[in-house]
Amino acid sequence: MSRFRAVWQASLNATRRALAWNIEDMMPPSEKFVFNFNSKEEVDKWHLYSDSEYGGLSSASLEISDSGAGLNGIFSGNLSTDVTEGSRWKINRSGFCGMRSKKFSGFIDLDAYDTIAMKLRGDGRCYISTIYTENWVNSPAQQEDNSWQAFVCVPKDQWHIVPLDQYLPTWRGNVIDAQLEMNPSRILGMSLSVNAEGGIPGARTGHGDFKLEIDWIKALRTS
Repeated sequence: MSRFRAVWQASLNATRRALAWNIEDMMPPSEKFVFNFNSKEEVDKWHLYSDSEYGGLSSASLEISDSGAGLNGIFSGNLSTDVTEGSRWKINRSGFCGMRSKKFSGFIDLDAYDTIAMKLRGDGRCYISTIYTENWVNSPAQQEDNSWQAFVCVPKDQWHIVPLDQYLPTWRGNVIDAQLEMNPSRILGMSLSVNAEGGIPGARTGHGDFKLEIDWIKALRTS
């Protein structure tokens, strides 16, 4: 009798776990952490890039800092519009730096969410948020990931939660004039970048230092 009771209890527990999984799958939480910049391990999920790879003189770093209220990431550096003399690279412009998440083992599925939010403290510059998704074209002529971009303009020295619910499709930094829809269930990575020029009117531009403090990146369901 005790053996039957044990088998019955094990079956009941398995059923409960299955039901709990199904409910969570159908009704995901209203927000989901994508990245949390609260440890060196989290920062190690990103790599840096800049125009220095092509003969420019800009530089960038990504470190963990204690703001007093907890740990957060610091993306900082110097933007230079100069080019190394005699460089073999022929670039049209310099003055850009960025940080991009390393490849995931699979995809991030954000299909249940409609907004990307970031808790940031800026320096008056306008930054660019990019989401990379699986390439729907999937042809030998077009093998790069699809990229979707939105401006992130954060007032100087103020913490802000920035909702970004409308990204535009881009190709190598230029907006594509086409009716395309993002596939949020197949996200391959994200990036934040800054240019010496560009952005919205009133934003700080030009060569010089930049600094962006990053607490977290989340997906939100607002509707």
